[in-house]
Amino acid sequence: MCRFDVISFIIIGAIFTWFSSAPVCAASDDVIKNILPGNACYEGWALDGGIKLFTTDTLFEHINGEAELYFPYGFEALVTAVYTSRTNPELSVLADIYRMSSPLNAFGIYSNYRKVRSEGAPIGAEGFVSSTQLMFYQDKYFVRLQSSGPELDKDVLLACGLAVSNNLPLDTNRPRELAFVGITGVVPKSERYIARSLLGYAFFRRGVTAEAILEGERVQVFVVSEDSRDAALMAFESYRSYLKSSGTNMDVSETPERISLRAFDPMYGGVLVEQSGRYVIGVVRMKDPSAAQAIVEQIRGRL
Repeated sequence: MCRFDVISFIIIGAIFTWFSSAPVCAASDDVIKNILPGNACYEGWALDGGIKLFTTDTLFEHINGEAELYFPYGFEALVTAVYTSRTNPELSVLADIYRMSSPLNAFGIYSNYRKVRSEGAPIGAEGFVSSTQLMFYQDKYFVRLQSSGPELDKDVLLACGLAVSNNLPLDTNRPRELAFVGITGVVPKSERYIARSLLGYAFFRRGVTAEAILEGERVQVFVVSEDSRDAALMAFESYRSYLKSSGTNMDVSETPERISLRAFDPMYGGVLVEQSGRYVIGVVRMKDPSAAQAIVEQIRGRL
């Protein structure tokens, strides 16, 4: 091959590399921008201004002081727009669509805002609505609509939310991890996914948690998911060391399959915690830790 051919080959290769990478980012940005209705989200509600895109580097410009909440949940991008009523310019709806790294992370962010008494909304995998806001998650997207101005009819928020939902992937299944705490007595809409420091303990890296009613007592259940049995055992031992350092008496039992402890946690009262496989299962906020054995067995059967 002559020198000219080599140089031409290098230049063509460089151009091909640029075109094969640069448009991917642009296309990705265009895809998420297209989720928002381009003209109106509902009859009489028109797009006011343009659609804006925010990334991990610029998210704080849109939600300064709240951005750090999103990063542990695998935040990737946000598109946002404002829709204003043609008949009453004082009424507007701010639509934010967050793309997270997985459906579980999208649920995790959503569950930070959803309350047990929130009014459910038939949209996405799960949603709730009030006169001022609508939130839901669908696939790996978290959608947040907020109104400003006089009190708004919920139907407007639901219609705008549906317009967004129709542009999202059709998957409306709940993350499989939520089934871990789908046991008898769990309080509806109390499930949460915590992506960092479950219960505030760094050694419980991530997991699902929910409230439950046990013998008339309101308790908290949780499942820490680790990558391996050894990692789960390390998390369990870290918790045991923490309890020991706080001067707490413990009742520990062990079999070849699992190890468990009953104790009184300085922060959470009576606890029953068990390591089984790559999971750490627990019930906290109890008067009598031994009463939680049936709940732990229910959860273990779902793993």
